[in-house]
Parts: sequence; C-alpha cells; structure tokens
Amino acid sequence: MHKHNTALGVATTLRPALPVTLIRPHAAARAARFFVEKFPGLAMYAVKANPSPDLLKVLWENGITHYDVASIAEVRLVRATLPQAKLCFMHPVKSPEAITEAYFEHGVRTFSLDTHDELEKIVEATQNATDLTLCVRMRVSSAHSKLSLASKFGVSLDEAPALLLAVRQAADALGVCFHVGSQAMAPAAYSEAMELVRAAIVQAGVTVDVVDVGGGFPSVYPGMEPAPIEAYFDVIHRAYESLPISYSAELWGEPGRALCAEYASVLVRVEKRKGDVLYINDGAYGSLFDAAHVDWRFPVSLVRDEESTTKPMDFSFYGPTCDDLDYMAGPFALPADIQAGDYVEIGMLGAYGAAMRTQFNGFGNGETVIVTDEPMASLYVPAPAPRATVTALKKK
Repeated sequence: MHKHNTALGVATTLRPALPVTLIRPHAAARAARFFVEKFPGLAMYAVKANPSPDLLKVLWENGITHYDVASIAEVRLVRATLPQAKLCFMHPVKSPEAITEAYFEHGVRTFSLDTHDELEKIVEATQNATDLTLCVRMRVSSAHSKLSLASKFGVSLDEAPALLLAVRQAADALGVCFHVGSQAMAPAAYSEAMELVRAAIVQAGVTVDVVDVGGGFPSVYPGMEPAPIEAYFDVIHRAYESLPISYSAELWGEPGRALCAEYASVLVRVEKRKGDVLYINDGAYGSLFDAAHVDWRFPVSLVRDEESTTKPMDFSFYGPTCDDLDYMAGPFALPADIQAGDYVEIGMLGAYGAAMRTQFNGFGNGETVIVTDEPMASLYVPAPAPRATVTALKKK
C-alpha cells in the first residue's frame, strides 16, 4: 500500500482517474486509545461502521478487544482477522443457523434480543447453553440524534419487565442494552435512555449484570459540532452509578462512528462543472451514500498545486452513474474557480463510507492509500489547528 503525507501528494503523484480512499491509521489508533483510557466501562467496536480488516487490526493493537457484530458474515470476518477477540452478536433478529454457527464454531456467548420469540430461538439454537450473556434491547428515543434508530428494534417499557424476567431464567448473565440513534448531539440522550432502563429494572425486580449503552457517539461534520466526548462519558457514568444493578455489573458501549470516522476520506476528481453543480467520480452508490440519501454534509477541500484566490461558493455534486438519485445536495463550499480536472478531498468518511459502496453501473473505487496528515476534523486532538476547506493545499 502506498504512503503519502497529504492528499495533494496523492493527487500530484498518481493523478488518479478513479476515486482514491485515503486512510489514516494513526487517527483510528488515537480514537481507540481515547475510548480505552477514558470511557468508564468496556468499549467494543461496532463493526458495521467500517469492516475493513486493516482497521480492525489497528483497533485491536490499540486496546479494543470486544467487537459488536451484526451478521454471521461479520462474525466470520472478525474471528478470521482477530482470533482472540471477544464477539458480541448484538443484532436483535438473527437466523437460527447464524446463532448456531456463532455459538458452536466461533465461540460467541453474547447475544441481543427484544422478544420472547428471539429468546426461545437463541436457547434452542445453542442447545440450552448455560453460559450465555443475553442483552434485552429496550426501545429508547432518538430525539437527540441525527439518524433515528428508534423504530425497528427494542422492547417497550411496558413489555420489558416480563421479557427481563424470562431472560433472567435462561441467561448466565443478564444485560440491558439500547441505541440512542446515530450521531447523538447531546449527552442527555444517554441519561434519558438510562432512566427507562432504571424503570424496567425496578419493575422487573431482576439482578442485571450488564448495561450496554450502545452506539451513537458522534464525530464532527459541518454544522454538527457535538460536545466533547468526555461530556458524554461523564453523563453515562453518573447515570450508570445510580442504577439499581449488581455491584459487579459491567458497563459497555458500542462506538462505531466515533472510532472510525476520522480514519478515512476520499479523493475524487471533478469530471465536469455545470454552474454550481460538480460531476465527480464517486457518489451515492459509492462512498457518499449518506450525503445523497440522508443529506449528510461532509467537509471538503480543493486539492490543487496553486492556491485559489477566489471566494468560496456552495456546490452540489452528481456522482458518476446514470441515475438521477446519484446526487448530493450539500451545500459543499469550494473555491468558485474549481473546474474539471481538479481534485477534491471529502473528509470524515471512515464511518459507513467504505461499508456502503456498491459496483452499480460499473463504477467502483480505485486504490487505498495511507496518508500521514491529520483528518479534516477531530474530537481527539486538543485545540486542533483549523484546516482550510475552501483554499488549496500548497505543494511542499
């Protein structure tokens, strides 16, 4: 794998015709160490955010030992990549075959569920195993988050006590878990969710061994500047300490975006300009699914030898396919003199960028290259120097 100092080095050296994924292993390593050292419990990586084996290895080498897997394919991938990792199958709806393979072939002992039917399925598929950690997923609000995860999974507070009682009878260790939604913008998301957990535990009268606060830990994007991550940790710790749980209970979290967003960006080429619309060689069916389908705004930077002296203006993007849906509204602020042949770095794509790619219409990704500079934004660098989003990087 090639290594360069900056996106400009990649653009000037390779002159790539296909989009290039720029990865920053040092940024993922820093995020992992931050969670390992400061999260007041056990941080496990949510693999769905970015299943790259290279990334998994970086996280492992920097202290992440537990992995939240959501499919049997993710189970196989992580087990093959990290044979000693502990895997937790946290998708609340699984096939019997997936449960059986995960338990008997890959050593998975932790499973999530939100119904009595799923409990019966897990018990049967594991042949009445007596060493299970079973986490009941509760439905909580996603009001504080940019992307809701409140409707598909989770047992309501009214139904939770009966399910907790049933799971307590079947599990060696009983857990309660939830997910506040993706990109939670306020620490209160977790304290409010844990009030529901408290109510369910009290009503059920059970001993709880694990409280898993799920994912939702944010990263930084234009217009989405969250509170410091430590503020989230403080709120979670205080809420956890007040729960009526076992003295030996464990606190878990499932960061995905927060561990990998800064890991990667993509270098794209402008193929055509029409007014305030740029046609680029990556898009909705590639790394920019979120930019197209949920109007996610990613940071952008013109990558050119000569610094632009023009004022910025707002652009939208079309991707390379023939589909009208291959459109990213933005706005993306770039110098007004940008033209075909220019390169643009689109940042903070380590989370869900690579994971959502397809080969639709025959368009795919080019090389993956390591770069050693800092990501466009970071929650883990004290007082980072501002990075230009509208002026070109000068060649060194």
